[in-house]
Amino acid sequence: MFYLINKLKYKYIHIKDQLIELEDDVAHSVNSQLEMLAKNTNSGISEVEKLKDALNDEVELLDDAADMFARMHKSCARTADEIKTRIKEAKHYEKHSKRRFKLFSPTPTNAAIDYQENFDNHFAQGNKFYKLFWVFFMGCFGGVVVEEIFCLVTRGYLESRVGLIYGPFNLVYGFGALALNMFLYKYRNRSKIYAFLGGMIIGSIIEYYCSYFQEMIFGSVSWDYSNLPFNLDGRICLLYSIFWGFLGVLWIKEVYPRMAKLILKIPNSFGKVLTWCLLMFMIFNSIMSGAVVYRWYQRVQGTTADTNFERWIDERYPDQRMEKIFANLEFVKK
Repeated sequence: MFYLINKLKYKYIHIKDQLIELEDDVAHSVNSQLEMLAKNTNSGISEVEKLKDALNDEVELLDDAADMFARMHKSCARTADEIKTRIKEAKHYEKHSKRRFKLFSPTPTNAAIDYQENFDNHFAQGNKFYKLFWVFFMGCFGGVVVEEIFCLVTRGYLESRVGLIYGPFNLVYGFGALALNMFLYKYRNRSKIYAFLGGMIIGSIIEYYCSYFQEMIFGSVSWDYSNLPFNLDGRICLLYSIFWGFLGVLWIKEVYPRMAKLILKIPNSFGKVLTWCLLMFMIFNSIMSGAVVYRWYQRVQGTTADTNFERWIDERYPDQRMEKIFANLEFVKK
């Protein structure tokens, strides 16, 4: 391995010297030809056809070289950034692992997670369907837990933050986790600035369209930033976009590796079957929740129940119970 590195280093130094020499030759040749072009401009460029053709050939060659070097620059910069990030995170993990007293175990590096997934040939390796479902499912649950704890700490009481009628789940957090993972996964071994900018962009888009579709479909809103500066339709604002940026870093560097470590503990023997069972449950839960909330909206509008299913909803989920389940949901008056 080290022999290969030394060989690559030797090749790079050799090619680097040749490129520097080529750059000087090209500059000298082009400058001479441009002087000749300037000298013959008054007599007409058509009089020096060979010179014009030679310059056009050089333009094509230089454009091609510029594209090639731009791709190489991007590739080299990306690889260098990833190497530096992996070394930094490995040192950070080692430092925290050696602490005598620690409240939590150190966060595994994304590189270590990738290696273990490939080594175990795990059913949920990479960033494909099975992994993404578990990220979504854990996000639906974890988001509710975190927000209820935050409510307890800041307000002194517990308040429901669920978004579905069965279980402590909220699709907003699940889709947020899913989108963050899909968008930021490729930056998991890169510097934090990529996760921050990506988190700002994808988080703001998610928040805006979740608010928009909730209002369009159910005629309700769960948050309004109209009183905050730099807001867009009250659905998103600069402050919370910055929060999304920090969440992006926290997600891909801290939350996702721990989540992936838990997913690795699900045995291959029944992991796929369990995934499909939970997927069916979440689909059913979402459909039922949508029907119940829509019927609640109809009751607010004064629409009476016409079917046995609607009457069952009215009996099983009256307004008082719905207000308790969806504590922050408000219907928009039209």
